[in-house]
Amino acid sequence: MRTDGHLRPRPASSQPLSPVDFLVRALEVHSARPAVVWADRCWTYEGFGRIVARLAGFLADRGVGRGDVVSVMASNRPEMLAAHYAVPLLGAVLNAVNTRLDAGGVDHILEHADSVILLHDRASSPVARSAARRAGVPAVVLVDPAEPDGGALDLLDDDGAPLALPGPTITDEWEPICLNYTSGTTGGAKGVVYTHRGAYLNAIGNVLALGLSPDVRYLWTLPMFHCNGWCHTWAVTAAGGTHVCLDRPAPELIFRAIDQHAVTHMACAPVVLYSLLDHGARPARGPRSPRSRVLVATGGAAPTPTLIGRLEGLGFDLLHLYGLTESYGPATMRALADDEVGLPPADKAILLARQGFRHPTAGTVRVVDATGEDVPGDGEAMGEIVLRGNTLMAGYHRDADATEAAFRDGWFHTGDLGVLHPDGNLELKDRSKDIVISGGENISTLEIEAVLHEHPAVHLAAVVAGPHERWGETPCAFVELRTGMTTDGPELREHCRRRLAGFKMPTSFVFGELPKTATGKIQKFLLRERAASATDP
Repeated sequence: MRTDGHLRPRPASSQPLSPVDFLVRALEVHSARPAVVWADRCWTYEGFGRIVARLAGFLADRGVGRGDVVSVMASNRPEMLAAHYAVPLLGAVLNAVNTRLDAGGVDHILEHADSVILLHDRASSPVARSAARRAGVPAVVLVDPAEPDGGALDLLDDDGAPLALPGPTITDEWEPICLNYTSGTTGGAKGVVYTHRGAYLNAIGNVLALGLSPDVRYLWTLPMFHCNGWCHTWAVTAAGGTHVCLDRPAPELIFRAIDQHAVTHMACAPVVLYSLLDHGARPARGPRSPRSRVLVATGGAAPTPTLIGRLEGLGFDLLHLYGLTESYGPATMRALADDEVGLPPADKAILLARQGFRHPTAGTVRVVDATGEDVPGDGEAMGEIVLRGNTLMAGYHRDADATEAAFRDGWFHTGDLGVLHPDGNLELKDRSKDIVISGGENISTLEIEAVLHEHPAVHLAAVVAGPHERWGETPCAFVELRTGMTTDGPELREHCRRRLAGFKMPTSFVFGELPKTATGKIQKFLLRERAASATDP
């Protein structure tokens, strides 16, 4: 029966999946509902649609079309959110750039992505303009409402023109919608290509996982440049909810927004949560009713009993996620079941330290040994986490070899190590060898090692992740000096400061001969063990 010709896909019954359709529907169903809040301004869905239309028109007038890459370097502001619709409506590809990168990192991205234009906010101007000049890419600054500038692009003030979004240009749901860089370094950064299909499905999964509805008020503490905000840029719109934009995740701004806008959901790295605990802006918040609590999705480091207990007193409930840039953000999730909510914080921490089960629209998650066989689900046997499903990247931009290696044997290889518990819960045990995840940011140790090797006194350098109370983990540098030469931690720190973005700086330097195998390979697993007790001399 399946081969009958009249059962084939046809235009009336098979349309390409794209998350831009979420906005089209929201305009039909929720046009008068609040869509976006930023500072003291609020836009309905019709008003937000007009911002999207103005941005699409601006880009189209400059020749942006199918397949062109549009880079945006800005905080979580309405124009960044609008770019997630305006750019793909033109058939173009959105490249959201990490605002914490230095000019070298941004220049590398612009050149590698073949960007045709860079939009940026005023705070990013020095880095953005410098990088754009190097890459030969036109840069356009977005208006600062606090200091209006006649030369800046103002998409926020309504020009009175009728709302008219560009007609649908997507003919294949496998077309690229976004290009996200795994670490933004000048060596080793990979451009991860998202498709319209994958973004649509992951966004729908987020609606289900977080219980999003038209009443949701989502606070943007997670950068939109990070995996497109885990696809929440589209998920909240799909639910018809309200995006509460935030320039930066400062505790005083978070608490103010939660109270002012009755926030229901937010997502962030654990470091943001730790910053809330003892900040002076913390209000006197007693036990919160279920209707006023905030669901927080977090990932990158396991929540501790202290964090869980103190956040509960502030009215926050945790959801632990695991994923990668290559999986559109969340691939698995661990929430507390009804019978677990009343457990002591220490018991909750054990459960929430696990990465749980697959995300609603994710595919199969396995833990395999070196031969590709499943490890026993005993909570002890460790193996590599591999994924298969509809919410995985199309591949790495301009890197066929790395793409094939990542998808070898029919599975996506995360490079992360984990165990499966008897009840099926996944628990991550170790990260990829060359990545440090600090405050939610991915940092390549290879880039830091290359910078250290530029110092004349350094013979060998190896960087691993070391635990950090605030950031979860930070780079720890082990250095073997050249014979007869000397240096110290402060000197190397200054050396790195001139060459690296601030968040990539090693927080400790340990000097001495590096452990090596018989063939001269540095034994990083031994350094990881030592990093826990490493101190800066």
